Amino acid sequence: MATVGVIGGGLAGITAALDLADAGHHVILLESRSRLGGLTNSFQREGLWVDNGQHVFLRCCTSYRQLLERLGVEHQVQLQPQLTITMRSGSSGRGTRIHRTSLPSPLHLGGALLAHRWIPLRERLQAARVALALGRVDRDASETDDVSFGDWLRQQGCSPRAVETLWDLVGLATLNAHADQASLALAATVFQLGLLGDKGGADIGWATVPLQQLHGAAALRALDVAGAEVCTRSRVRAVTRTTSGWRVDLDDTHRTFDRLVVAVPPDIADGLVGSAALRVPADFVNRLGRSPIVNLHVVIDRQVMSEPFLAAVDSPLQWLFDRTTSSGLPCGQYLVASLSAADDLIGCTVAELRTTLLPEFVRILPRMTDATVQDFFVTREPHATFRPAPGTALSRPAARTALPGLAVAGAWTATGWPATMEGAVRSGHAAASALQEHTPARRDEVAA
Repeated sequence: MATVGVIGGGLAGITAALDLADAGHHVILLESRSRLGGLTNSFQREGLWVDNGQHVFLRCCTSYRQLLERLGVEHQVQLQPQLTITMRSGSSGRGTRIHRTSLPSPLHLGGALLAHRWIPLRERLQAARVALALGRVDRDASETDDVSFGDWLRQQGCSPRAVETLWDLVGLATLNAHADQASLALAATVFQLGLLGDKGGADIGWATVPLQQLHGAAALRALDVAGAEVCTRSRVRAVTRTTSGWRVDLDDTHRTFDRLVVAVPPDIADGLVGSAALRVPADFVNRLGRSPIVNLHVVIDRQVMSEPFLAAVDSPLQWLFDRTTSSGLPCGQYLVASLSAADDLIGCTVAELRTTLLPEFVRILPRMTDATVQDFFVTREPHATFRPAPGTALSRPAARTALPGLAVAGAWTATGWPATMEGAVRSGHAAASALQEHTPARRDEVAA
């Protein structure tokens, strides 16, 4: 069997390495950091485990859930038996709870739309018609990717209020972009697979342990059992094609491989193998762009939120999560607000964010009025995802490249999904499959 190098230890690289090791190849995974997990990692701060971001998944994320089983950690996540979301307003203080029913799709969401009090009843009924129309969108058509989700919603007669409180509620969390900045094709993928397909597709799951334990540490064990070699703190400086395979230069040495998977961010992939090998435009990195996420972490002296998470409307906070148990906090409560598409916040100081946004927690959670905030800090991911703008499909390469023996993986590649954990895992599977074939890629091929 071949000796295969995998560059990058995020979910895409982990998945590809496990697939290739399971197929009997000698796999060596090279990761520049001291741990595996990529953007889904954790660190310790004053005795608490802190996730770098709040990552959730849906029941329809079948590839990601299978990876959890492969890592032996499926018991360390919680998956709702039935979609339920508590929503609270930052302006009125009112709250409501929406949930799906056991009726067949799409009737299972009828009650949730009727309970969505943030828009008039007429617009709630209209939203049902729009959802059915969205279900008929051909998300694989190239012209669909050229249209913005926001433009399409306006063509359907949706008001700005409906877009803000309904469609962006899901879109921001899954696309990391507002409707006007998101491709209709990617938005249709999210809604068709998550909300309009199987009635349980949108049931929400989350980690009950730190992400580093769920992904990085578990992957290290699984790769060891599979016979793969993991080399952390191994920064790749250059990749060169040779007559017999691939040479990978590190800081003070080099490794040679028969075949190679490059599972790194787009700018690094461009520097290592170039756009020609990926069969994408020369400026594909700029075309993909970057969309940031900011997370606000608040430690309080008492419990002020009883739900595991809730959605905020009429508020900049978007989604709030209770991470008390997973962090190891012995008393009080540890809350995190995840702010997607945070271009206007990524450059703010911690003091500015505290002054501006901490009062929003009190508006959403009235019980915080008399509580003591023991700590407030911020984590940022300036390059959390690519920007899923209209027209980006042409800049997302297929797993199988133009060069035999070279495959590429990552949530930014042509998975058909936005940049999610599910997309990352799917890209890893596609890269492992592509690497066992030695024919050049066609530009119109995309990963399954």
